[in-house]
Amino acid sequence: MTLHKWAYKTNNPLFLGFVPRLSKLSLTNAYRSSNNHKLSQLLVNVPSISDLHLDFLSEKIWVQPESKKLVAPVLSKLRLVNLNNLPEECDIAWTMFFLEAAPSLEEFSITVWDHKCEMKSQKSHSQKTDVKWEPSTPDFNHKNLARLTIYGFQSDNNFMRYVRRAIQAAVNIKEVSLHDRKVCKLCTHKFPHIGVRPSSYPRTSEEVDLFRKKITEAKAGSHAMIHLHTIGESFALTMAAENQDAAD
Repeated sequence: MTLHKWAYKTNNPLFLGFVPRLSKLSLTNAYRSSNNHKLSQLLVNVPSISDLHLDFLSEKIWVQPESKKLVAPVLSKLRLVNLNNLPEECDIAWTMFFLEAAPSLEEFSITVWDHKCEMKSQKSHSQKTDVKWEPSTPDFNHKNLARLTIYGFQSDNNFMRYVRRAIQAAVNIKEVSLHDRKVCKLCTHKFPHIGVRPSSYPRTSEEVDLFRKKITEAKAGSHAMIHLHTIGESFALTMAAENQDAAD
C-alpha cells in the first residue's frame, strides 16, 4: 500500500482497518498537524507488516516515538525500514526506537536531506522537527540488524553518536554505509538564493583519519564494515572485535 500526500484532519488523521495480509506500507507527507501518528495505533490491525517506508519531505517529523511496550506488538515482523527526507536540523536519535521495538529488523536506511524541491516552505523548522526520545532500555541489544545505511551523514555529534550507538546495540551488524547528502540539480536551479548547509562529510585523508579515530575510540566490539562513500572512492573500516560473546 502506497499513500502519498494524503489529506488529514486534526482528529484521527489516518486510520487503517483490519488488513492482516498487508506486508508493505509506504507513507509520504509533509505533515503539519500538532498530533503525530502513533504506530501502535496506526498498525494495530496490521499484524504482518514487514516493510515500512516513511517519507517526511524534509518537513515536520509526523511519527511519535513510542516505548517498546507500546509499539513492539505491531512491529514484531518488521524486517525493512526506510526513513526518507528527514530534515537536516533534526536529531536522528529518535529513530532508534525502531531498533528497540522491532527485533526482526534486518535493514535500516535513513536519508537526511533538506530537499527544497519537495519542501512546502523554505523556512527553518528546527523547533518543529526536533524529536525527543529516551530508550526504555538504555543498554538494549539487537541481534538481527545486518545493514545500516545513512544518506546525508555528517561528522558531527548528531551522526557520530548515532552510529556508535547503533553499532553497539546491533551486536551482529555486518555493514554500515555512510553517504554524503544527496544532490539535486533542480533544487540549485530553482532556489539559487538559498544557501546549502556546509558539509562536514569526511573527504580528505586527514578527515578520514579523524573519522577512523572517533569510531575506533567507541570500542563497539563489532565486526561491522564501515563504508565511507566519498566521491570517486569508497573507504572501508573494519571494527575490531572486543566482545565476541556479545555477538554470540
